[in-house]
Amino acid sequence: MGEGDEPAKLRQAVWNALFLAEEHQLHSISLPSISSGIFGFPKDKCAEILLQTSIDFLQQKANYLQIIVMCNRDKKTCEILGQKAKQYRESRL
Repeated sequence: MGEGDEPAKLRQAVWNALFLAEEHQLHSISLPSISSGIFGFPKDKCAEILLQTSIDFLQQKANYLQIIVMCNRDKKTCEILGQKAKQYRESRL
């Protein structure tokens, strides 16, 4: 955090991880909430970027990748990920 354009860097990191999974013909991948821990990136914004980037990737690039599991080791981050996913689902209905 603090070096500039963190949201774009996070999007790129997520996209690259998904791209590598696709390149290796993986059907699933698990992603942690990158940068939301010791780097201090806001957890809610991180969840939004993880979700939207994953959705974009699945719609635009995925041939093999079918499942993206988002995880983290602390309860608060997992709850935020769940809330953001629920909000996204509800907005799509």
